Formats: sequence, structure tokens, C-alpha cells
Amino acid sequence: MAKLGLNVDHVATVRQARGGVEPDPVTAAAMGELAGAEGITIHLREDRRHIQDRDLEILRQTVKTKLNLEMAATQEMVRIALRVKPEQVTLVPEKRQELTTEGGLDVILNLKSVTDAAKRLRDSGIVVSLFVDPNQEQIKAANKTGADYIEIHTGAYAEAKDWAQQEKELEAIDTAIKLARKVGLGVNAGHGLNYVNIKAIAALGGIEEYNIGHSIIARAVLVGLDQAVRDMVELIKYA
Repeated sequence: MAKLGLNVDHVATVRQARGGVEPDPVTAAAMGELAGAEGITIHLREDRRHIQDRDLEILRQTVKTKLNLEMAATQEMVRIALRVKPEQVTLVPEKRQELTTEGGLDVILNLKSVTDAAKRLRDSGIVVSLFVDPNQEQIKAANKTGADYIEIHTGAYAEAKDWAQQEKELEAIDTAIKLARKVGLGVNAGHGLNYVNIKAIAALGGIEEYNIGHSIIARAVLVGLDQAVRDMVELIKYA
């Protein structure tokens, strides 16, 4: 059955809005694990807009399941990952002006730098995933880097305005899953997934882990984090 990787970035976003110490993403991660999340995901951005270095350090010590560090393939971030040693690193594109990650990593354009980063991380025993659009050429390029996984960027599917467009995006995701598995890559997925649109994606099969943050934290404001995580776990596992 597929697993939930709980992204706690937006817990840190709320904290940073006031510049205080609460809510604490470390506490949220522990609660999420108790509620059934089988991984914790954080994005340490270069501008440190939400997750801070302190969060990463403490989460490395306290996460009981799996710590997945999303990061840009920069020298600074690779050095941090090699020192902290999360179980998994997901390489993502990053722009200072974006509100959230806007698309998949262009592996074709950045093949050498991504390959170099992936090799350094894997040589240190860290599982490497690449966050890519459901594009066959990008997946083929991802396979050339030596990465272990791809994470399919599901944003276009999540933002589809009608069922016809959603169906088109679902087909692209299904094709991407099949190609990745055919060439030996594991498959994760995430971005924009919520309690409604997760159902059709989960029904495709072939995805090992869903990394979801915003919709869970948004629901947690109303029903509590424990219930919000349990609801998503149930949708993922029993779709």
C-alpha cells in the first residue's frame, strides 16, 4: 500500500509569520507520525522562508519514520544534506519569487549538475528522488542521473479546471508511472493534492508515496492534525 509523507513546511510558515516559536514543525512531525504518516518531508529553501536549519537538525534527531529533505541541487544544500544525512533527498527547482514550487525540475537542461549532486548524495547512502513533471523525456533523463526515484509533480492535475483537462493530466501521470517503473525508478507523487483529487490518482496504482502538506495543514486548522492525517492516510491506503 502507498504511504503518506507529511510535509510540515506550512506549520513553519505560520510560525514565521509572527517570528515566534510556535507552532513548531518538529512537534507537528511527531504528531503526524503518531497519526499514521510514514515519512516527514521538509523543504529547506535557500531563503529560509519557512523551515529553518534548526528544524532540520532537530527533525533529523527525532523523526522515527523517514526524513525526506526537499532542496535545490546547489553546493550549499548538498553540503548540508551530506552532513545531516536524511534518509532521502528530493531535488527540486527553486525560484526566490515563487510562492510554492511551480513546476518540475528540468533534468534535461541541468543533467550534469543533477547527476553530480545525485552521485554525491547516493555515495553517502542517501536515497535520491527527482521532482519532475509527468513528461517522458524528463523521466528518461532522470534515469540517466542515477537517481533512485522520481516524484511526479501533480500540480497540473490538481489545478485542472474541468474533468476533460483532469483526465488528460491523469493519463500523463499514468504514462509517467509506467515508464518510470519500466526503467527501474521508484515513483512518488505530490503537489496540490487534497482530500478530493487524491482519489483518482491513488486509483492508478504504482505510486509508493504521496508527499502532501498544504491540504493536510489546512484541514488540521479545523479538525486537528491527528484527524487530518488519519483521514488522508485512509484515502491513500484504501483507494
